[in-house]
Amino acid sequence: MKHVHSLQVGPVAFRIGSEWPQPIAALRALYAGYPEPEGVCDFTVRLEAEKPWRRWIRPSVAIRGDYTLPDAAPLALEHGLLAAEMGMNLQMALGQKRYLLLHASTVERDGRALLMTGASGAGKSTLAALLGEHGWRLLGDEFALLDLDRGRIHPFPRAISLKNRAIHVMEEVAGAERLGPWLRGTPKGTIRHLRPNAEAIARMAEPARPAMLLFPSFGRDMERAIRPVGQAEVFVRMTQASTNYVTLGERGFDALAGLVKSIPSLAIDYSDTETALALVEELWSGL
Repeated sequence: MKHVHSLQVGPVAFRIGSEWPQPIAALRALYAGYPEPEGVCDFTVRLEAEKPWRRWIRPSVAIRGDYTLPDAAPLALEHGLLAAEMGMNLQMALGQKRYLLLHASTVERDGRALLMTGASGAGKSTLAALLGEHGWRLLGDEFALLDLDRGRIHPFPRAISLKNRAIHVMEEVAGAERLGPWLRGTPKGTIRHLRPNAEAIARMAEPARPAMLLFPSFGRDMERAIRPVGQAEVFVRMTQASTNYVTLGERGFDALAGLVKSIPSLAIDYSDTETALALVEELWSGL
């Protein structure tokens, strides 16, 4: 690849290469302040033209790397930053074997981690981003990395993917200088990425002990509610939220079972961000 950038995020190092300069320039700007890896990278992402002529004629970015999905649809060049982000997600989902990966947003306070998971649109990314600006340390958005032996959550503070109204909310809270470019017309709608704050980046080698698991649900007409979730249901839902649970076999089972047994799990409903933040603080104070 002619244009290359290497990136350290928590315990994982990526090497991202592109046939075009624009995606790498956008990636460098978004991840300003992140360290470069000291050794060999764990994963490689390659952004290549779908066909040789598609490098110049209606440029079309195919996401490739150490692990690929042969039938994945290419993206337009103006969505090259999203292609890089998706490429890093793909490498983790298919190739990560050191940690149990959970599709969850995670924040930390006083050495203890709060995990939040749920279906797309549940509001976990926005809630994690807000908490990260209100006295919590952001550990990660896309993946929670659960240590297979010690049961700790390792930080993986990648840029947070914001959609729709969440973009304007975080513009007001975090400032536009930490937001990436507008990506309109993507398969996920309109997106902007938020770079985590300086504390999250500086402390991304510090793991945390899991203390609570939340299943948040956002809806404009939802009434404020808190409900317990049984361990059996939590275990099943978390196996569905993991991309490598089956691959890890017995070690994955033991790590997930240990997590589910060791922390309380609750579902919360809310209709606005102020209610969500108050619910989290209320539940956290009761631990």
